Amino acid sequence: MIRMAVCALAIALAAPALASDRLRVGTWNLEWMMTPETFDALARHCSGAGRRMAGSERSIPCDRVAAGGWSEGDLTRLREFAADAGLDVIALQEIDGLDVARRIFPQHEFCFTRRHHVQNVGFAVRRGIPHRCNRDYRALGLPGDEVRRGADLTLYPGTERAIRLLAVHLKSACHTDLLSAPRDDCRLLQQQVPILEDWIDRQARADDAFGMIGDFNRRLDRESKVARDAQGRIVAMWPELNDGDPPGAELINPGVAHAAIACGNRYGPRQPIDFFVLGRKLAQALAPDSYHVWQYPAGPRWPDHCLLTIELEPEHLDGL
Repeated sequence: MIRMAVCALAIALAAPALASDRLRVGTWNLEWMMTPETFDALARHCSGAGRRMAGSERSIPCDRVAAGGWSEGDLTRLREFAADAGLDVIALQEIDGLDVARRIFPQHEFCFTRRHHVQNVGFAVRRGIPHRCNRDYRALGLPGDEVRRGADLTLYPGTERAIRLLAVHLKSACHTDLLSAPRDDCRLLQQQVPILEDWIDRQARADDAFGMIGDFNRRLDRESKVARDAQGRIVAMWPELNDGDPPGAELINPGVAHAAIACGNRYGPRQPIDFFVLGRKLAQALAPDSYHVWQYPAGPRWPDHCLLTIELEPEHLDGL
């Protein structure tokens, strides 16, 4: 009887993970997030301005040292804020890894990219939600591991409700220029686009319910409606990704209808560059009107990106 009671309790505790309820899925860029101890250690040998750090290097720019690191008090506020948001699955960007993630998300498990660099990408998944951490999508880091890789996750693996997600943080500083612009930032972002498209196409051919979540570092509202120029060069991200080929690769962006957003950090209203890009099948599990911008409480410091969430209803994937 005792053993049966323990089993019943375990099933009850795992109930939110059985996909009968909504999943609150978020994206959050945590702005050079690392423990105070890591920051203090790296601050002693910071990198000069203009030098691009390789993925194998653990260093921080000297201007970041001047801006200051995250304190224990900051981590406490972030932990309380995250708990109030009720996050089931969240794509994280600009985070060092497990040590600091556990201080902010003590009720979650993690799938992080394995770069030695202090900026990684990953997922926090509430304990009890079945999931599998897949291999880093290393190709997104480009041949020299110059930029951030993708973190690949499967929720509810081996079931009809399996969801394949890719957390991304694409190359920065080419928000609105044509991707063919003669600048290194745009050149690198341009190289990442067909790599993203290849991931999309493979999931669509497999008839997976898939999505890409994170910081795309791109103003999709300002892009050309044409993907390529007369020379065949990629000039715009969204029309290149959302070409509907193969079937199932048609994409939706739940935040596309929203204008500039603000969330109580040090910035006023801005057009988002963080998105939820869902394939056709996963889009059928999107709860209507669930896109939400979370407001930070009053406090001395918050990340420079807003916390954004949507809600998914995995039971809608049954039989698709």
